[in-house]
Amino acid sequence: MTSDIKIPAFEATPIDSIPQIAATVRQSYQSQKTKDVEWRLVQLRKLYWGLTDYSENFQAALKKDLNKPPHDAILSEIHHLIQELNLTLKKLKDWVKDDKDIEYPWTFSAMKPRIKKEPLGAVLIIGPYNFPLMLNIAPLIGAIAAGCTAVIKPSESAPATAMAMKEMVEKYLDPESFVVVNGRIPESTALLNEKWDKIFYTGGASVAKIIAKKAAETLTPVTLELGGRNPSFISKSTNLALAARRLMWGKTLNAGQVCLSQNYVTVQRDVVDDFVKHLNVVYKEFYPNGAKTSVDYARIVNEQQFDRIKKMLDTTNGKIVLGGETDRSDLYISPTVVLVDSVDDPMMKDESFGPVWSIIPYDTIDDAIKIMNTVDPTPLSLTTFGSKAENEKILSHVTSGGATINDAWMHGAISTLPFGGVGESGMGSYHGRAGFECFTHRRTIVEVPNWMDKLLRPRYPPFSAPDFKRHLWMTSTKPNFDRDGKPLSGPGYWLWLIFGLGGPSAKGALLRWIVLLTSAYAVFSRYRSGRGLEFWK
Repeated sequence: MTSDIKIPAFEATPIDSIPQIAATVRQSYQSQKTKDVEWRLVQLRKLYWGLTDYSENFQAALKKDLNKPPHDAILSEIHHLIQELNLTLKKLKDWVKDDKDIEYPWTFSAMKPRIKKEPLGAVLIIGPYNFPLMLNIAPLIGAIAAGCTAVIKPSESAPATAMAMKEMVEKYLDPESFVVVNGRIPESTALLNEKWDKIFYTGGASVAKIIAKKAAETLTPVTLELGGRNPSFISKSTNLALAARRLMWGKTLNAGQVCLSQNYVTVQRDVVDDFVKHLNVVYKEFYPNGAKTSVDYARIVNEQQFDRIKKMLDTTNGKIVLGGETDRSDLYISPTVVLVDSVDDPMMKDESFGPVWSIIPYDTIDDAIKIMNTVDPTPLSLTTFGSKAENEKILSHVTSGGATINDAWMHGAISTLPFGGVGESGMGSYHGRAGFECFTHRRTIVEVPNWMDKLLRPRYPPFSAPDFKRHLWMTSTKPNFDRDGKPLSGPGYWLWLIFGLGGPSAKGALLRWIVLLTSAYAVFSRYRSGRGLEFWK
């Protein structure tokens, strides 16, 4: 039983040990051992067993930090990570292969261009408190898969999970390559003072700006997974009962502390009252005796976040149409919906990151789009419940990191798909293959054979005008469009497209084909005569 598991008291990592920790993971990377794919697979397998063996520890820790129900801890954190690990273990040997099926001009074919996947190096992962296990370990999976070493800095606002994570990592993973550093602002500052090859941060925009500024001093690349004032759309075409059910789930999981959940819903004015009725019905269905007494409802992480959310409710000019109950001593805020009439209402100005959200009426779909683009032009998530035509118009006119049609943020629940923000909601993406690529450098490599030196003559001094002219002729192509930007068409164009022998480049293409076929025949003839090796030297 999770109630019987003892959670270690939170203990900050000594600040004076942080430089040595950073040096150790750098040295581990420089040892080259992490470039061995089999080594990476072993670490990922050990992480799998660590998550499995510590499942009850993490459930107990998440219960202590957020009052997170055990089934939520399993589904939204532990099971999600297990799925991502299974995918990575299955696909990693394919992901690490050189890319050879790439586009390049035929004149470079002999150089055998390829893209080699190489790890970035020693990385720093800074995680948040809302999903304190999943949002630290998911990027770690990508880092291990890519061949990086890593220091993980969990949020001090989820101390029990941070300590359980530290214990698991130390027990199951290579201690020279993967280290958990716990602490608060001083420890985070000390970590940022070290040089990293990549920083991965999940959290709020204000801290992200500090991290990005610090990273810029050493030209360190960053991935920022932030949040936003996420919109949702409902019209007369919507199944209101279903939308109410799904949006209520999306905003009550983890007490609404989900970066993807809706901050507000634009609802066509004619159906606002009906939608509110459906919300109240589904609330009573989810929590027959109220959310406060339910074992399925989490709590706000701490008093600071409680006060921030409650201030939004205290200062709104809108009308509370569902919920509104709060209890600071229990860090409880009930699922709350506020009907507002202005984008300037306090409920609309900030990301709630809690179980409270707004309804703002609109008259036409263009009005709804205008509201969304005014409130937050680049939210992390967008959900829309309209007709097919309405949904497509919303998707084409409103930008977001990801989007879900007819549900709440399910695009972020699929561990195989890229997840990330855009604009002020973040940069970069991860999960699945995208997680591997997040910590990978794509290194272009070509191999120039000795025999090509005669073809490369135009680049050498002394300059030869005939050789240079021949080179341009061999490597140039004619456009397949006219001066007005219109594509060329007709029989001549199709000959040019298929064979390279028609249209405006007919003469050049024909001669190039002659040269190419002649060269190929010459190579074949030399091999047949036994002089092939001489030719290639």
